[in-house]
Amino acid sequence: MVVRKIKNDKTPPLAPPLVVEGKIYYNHSMQVPYRKPGKYSQIKSDPLLTEGKILELTNKLDRLKNISRPRTAEEVRIFAELGDFSENVEYQLAKGKLRGINDNIIKIENQLKNAVIIPSQKNTNIVALGHTVTIQKYDSPSLAVAHSDMNSLAKENSTSFQILGSMETNPQKGIISHNSPIGAALMGHKIGDIIKIKINDKNIEYKIIKIKI
Repeated sequence: MVVRKIKNDKTPPLAPPLVVEGKIYYNHSMQVPYRKPGKYSQIKSDPLLTEGKILELTNKLDRLKNISRPRTAEEVRIFAELGDFSENVEYQLAKGKLRGINDNIIKIENQLKNAVIIPSQKNTNIVALGHTVTIQKYDSPSLAVAHSDMNSLAKENSTSFQILGSMETNPQKGIISHNSPIGAALMGHKIGDIIKIKINDKNIEYKIIKIKI
C-alpha cells in the first residue's frame, strides 16, 4: 500500500471539547473555520501606555473575569443541556461569545504584563511621548520662511496633537502615535523647528509652534 502525504491540507479541524463547571461537552458537528494569518499578525504590539490606559484595561479585565465570563459560561451550560448541538443555535452563539471573552482576557493580560508606562513629562523644550504639540502646516519651503513670524497665519493653519503609544491612538480626539509619520517626525524636535513629511507622494512641511504637557 502506498501512503501519500497530503500537502497544505486546509480541512477545518473539529472543534475542541468545551469544559464548563467540570463537565465536558463534545460537538462533533461543528468545525473550526480555517483562517489564513493576516499580514500584520506577526507585528509586535506597542507596549507604551499611559497610567490612565493601564487603569482602564485593569478595570475591563476585572469585569470580563468576574461578570462577563461567569454569566456567559452559565448560558453555555444551560443551552448545552438541551442537546442536539448541530441545531442548537443559542448554544453555538453562547459558546462563540465565551471563547471571544477568553481570548480578550488573554489579550489584555498580555498587554498589562508587557506594558511600559509613559513617564510624566516635565520638560517642554523637546517633543517627547505624552506631549501635546501644536504645529503649523506649510505647502512649500518658501511659505515656511516668508510667514515664519506671522502669528495670525499660524493660528489659522495650526493643529494640535498629543503623542502617545499606538494603542491609544485616536485621530478624532487629536491623539497620534509616536510611530505615525507626523509623530515620528516630531519626536526630539523643539519649538521653531520645521519638519518635513512625505504624505501621498507630496512633501509637506510643519513648523512646531508650541509644546505643552
